[in-house]
Amino acid sequence: MRDVQLGRTESFEELVRRYRAALLHLAFSKLADQVSAEDVVQETFLAVFAARHSYRVEAPFRTWLWTIALNLCKRHAIRAAKPASTRRAAETSQVEWSQPVSPKATSLQQLLRTEQNEQLRFALEQLPEVQADALRLRFFGELKYEEIAAAMESSLNAAKMRVKQGLIKLARLLPPPEE
Repeated sequence: MRDVQLGRTESFEELVRRYRAALLHLAFSKLADQVSAEDVVQETFLAVFAARHSYRVEAPFRTWLWTIALNLCKRHAIRAAKPASTRRAAETSQVEWSQPVSPKATSLQQLLRTEQNEQLRFALEQLPEVQADALRLRFFGELKYEEIAAAMESSLNAAKMRVKQGLIKLARLLPPPEE
């Protein structure tokens, strides 16, 4: 990001390559719509580039990036919640946002993975938003607890507790994995 601030815009392409997939996972898990998720990811990178001079290099870039993405997801969800634009997740196109399917997977394996992804997305929707977001940041964004706390503007202990409580609730909501 420091290079981007210095005018080396080709470095921004590297940031997009590095973070796009994880941001897409986060956005899709919150919005349940591929097109909306892609829009939010694009808006996130546009916002990052537009605000590049306000980024403090002593702060972790990932925390800043994920905070922007979470805020844009929330804003997009509020806009989408208006009556004229209500949608059901079943009517939207799917994107594999939790565990990718291997190209060598059989049709049955692909079907099972898609079903598991849908179950996880549905289970995350059942959690309080702060717990679901903490889990998304931890597992999709691979953020450390300190980074989660900063992104969610909470204490370190609150971030850890949100992840722990979210995992406990997910364990109750999801069927046990098949052997």
